Amino acid sequence: MSTASVPDAVDAGSRRALDLLADRPLVALTGAGLSTDSGIPDYRGPGAPSRMPMTYGEFTSGPAARQRYWARSHLGWSRMRRADPNPGHRAVAALGAELVITQNVDGLHEAAGTPRLVALHGRIADVVCLGCRRTTSRHALHERLTAANPGWAEAHGAVADRPDGDVDLEETASFVVPGCADCGGALKPDVVFFGENVPKERVARCYAAVDALAEAGGALLVAGSSLTVMSGLRFVRRAARLGVPVVIVNRGTTRGDDLATYKVEAGTSEWLTALADRRV
Repeated sequence: MSTASVPDAVDAGSRRALDLLADRPLVALTGAGLSTDSGIPDYRGPGAPSRMPMTYGEFTSGPAARQRYWARSHLGWSRMRRADPNPGHRAVAALGAELVITQNVDGLHEAAGTPRLVALHGRIADVVCLGCRRTTSRHALHERLTAANPGWAEAHGAVADRPDGDVDLEETASFVVPGCADCGGALKPDVVFFGENVPKERVARCYAAVDALAEAGGALLVAGSSLTVMSGLRFVRRAARLGVPVVIVNRGTTRGDDLATYKVEAGTSEWLTALADRRV
């Protein structure tokens, strides 16, 4: 595909970025902006409402906070679980990257068949018990929540979606949250909340992949992330420190712009499709 056929990728800097990434080993870091074309809103993109997601400390503060979280998330999951990978996800799967690091928890990279993937913040489709630590499926919990709250989804179906399977809902006091089926403990989505640390083994695998780029003459591609949180920004800083070229594709500024070899203001679906076609 000619880069000129991609409406958002026709400027000289964008062409040079495509040329840079055409045949190098790659590590890709993706964020919420990649999933907006699948109908999942992001936190910080242009037009996104200001919102702070629930923190780990708040979630563990007591039953009322968990009730509020699960009431909103129950409605959001009903819609989020039906989202399909978009052309950006499929393009990332086709890049042949040494590793794809995603900050997203929506599971769309997995659905697109992406090999060599690290879901940095976990997956919203999994649930963990804070008591016995058993992991179960979100589908199973969804059925339990539906049974415990008959008519809830129908009564609150018009609320607006928020990121990560959440919705804009204030009335949550009557929502019933069952405990762990094994021990009765509190259930939490198996994702990294604000205030939690990404598991060390995931971070180590990502650092190792970025370090290997320096030896292989590779590059780091960032797609759809504002790099606001350190969990993703640290890999950009590591790459820049090692002299690894960094290409950032994102609408709007990011915290890594000053470290980028090229910053491309473009839609991820169109631009990544062009890149995947170049690397075939």
